[in-house]
Amino acid sequence: MKYVFLSLAIILEVIGSSFMKASNGFTKAGPSVITVLAYLICFFFLSQALKSIPLGIAYAIWGGLGIVLTAIVSVVVFRQTLDIPAIIGITLIVAGVVVMNFFSKSAAH
Repeated sequence: MKYVFLSLAIILEVIGSSFMKASNGFTKAGPSVITVLAYLICFFFLSQALKSIPLGIAYAIWGGLGIVLTAIVSVVVFRQTLDIPAIIGITLIVAGVVVMNFFSKSAAH
C-alpha cells in the first residue's frame, strides 16, 4: 500500500504542477483551485507513504518521477521543448533514483 500512496502523491504533484502552469501565475481561478487541491492531497498521500518508506528514498522517488512526468506533460500539453542538457540532467536524476533503490541499504522494500 505504501507505494500506492507514493504513486498517488506523484500523480497529484504532476497534476498540481501542470495546473500551476495553466493558472497563469494564479490569475485564473479554476486552475489555481485545482493546483492547491492537488498539492494538498498530494502531501497527504506522501505523508502516508512516509509512514513506512524512509524519507530520503520516498522523496527521491517522488521528486525524480515527478520531474520526468512533469517534463513529459510540458512537452505534450504545453508544447515546450527539452534540449540535450535537460534530457541528460533528467536521465541523471532517474539514474540516481535507480541506484538508491537497487543498491542502497537505506531503501526499505
